[in-house]
Amino acid sequence: MTAFTLGEATALALGRVGGRIARGDGSRRSGTRHHTGAPVLRGSMEAGSFEDAFFAVPAKGECDRLLRTARAALDAGRRLKRSARAERRALSSAERALTALTAGAVRVFEEICMLARVNAGRVFPTYDRLAQATALGRATVARALVALEAAGFLVRQRRFKRVEGTGPGPRWEQTSNVYRPLHPARIMGLLPRWLRPAPLPVDVMQREADRVEAVAGMMAGLSCRELANVTVGGALGRMLARLGSAIDGQSCESHNDPQPLNSLMIQVANASA
Repeated sequence: MTAFTLGEATALALGRVGGRIARGDGSRRSGTRHHTGAPVLRGSMEAGSFEDAFFAVPAKGECDRLLRTARAALDAGRRLKRSARAERRALSSAERALTALTAGAVRVFEEICMLARVNAGRVFPTYDRLAQATALGRATVARALVALEAAGFLVRQRRFKRVEGTGPGPRWEQTSNVYRPLHPARIMGLLPRWLRPAPLPVDVMQREADRVEAVAGMMAGLSCRELANVTVGGALGRMLARLGSAIDGQSCESHNDPQPLNSLMIQVANASA
């Protein structure tokens, strides 16, 4: 029988051993240290595997429009906070996201927009880089990014990368996030009317609806192999295409071993005869 000290027994009772969250199946929940010792956070993707599809080159003047929208959202959030306090009413989730914006968050967003304009949309600064550029603390930068993401001004993706190490197995470590500035669709209805984009014409909306319907019909008519080739690329797409080809071969009716007729089809054939 294994003997435990009082501290070890308390740690086991709380489900934490050595700073890791223990589970009944022996695995560890996401957010704990990686089995190689490197902290890989939940939702992280390998650097270099998705950036081409994530980044987008901003249009001419788009970064300036985004920054004007952020500054107007900061003023609108302050006015909304004062009016809600005077009326003693609760805020909706979109209103809370708007009032959570701060001057520091707008300054961080300004730096992200500048990097997007200079680097053709490829934005991946570290927290320390943003803190140095904005003269804000690292914790303030982290809170600003959370507020900007909640308001819809940007989308970010965590990343990890492979590092050299000794011993068997790969080694990974967390690297800088990637960011993409966006127009805040979630809070756009709370901003002044002149900041809202003009609605699309009816004929443009109808053409888009027809295009979506046509694409859906085309996708529905594809075989499993063709669907894998169209929707997934790379090595995973080739593997899924081989699997889809096997599924197509099993589902198709063979001339040597035809699919048996069900009872309803036999009754219909006998009645017609």
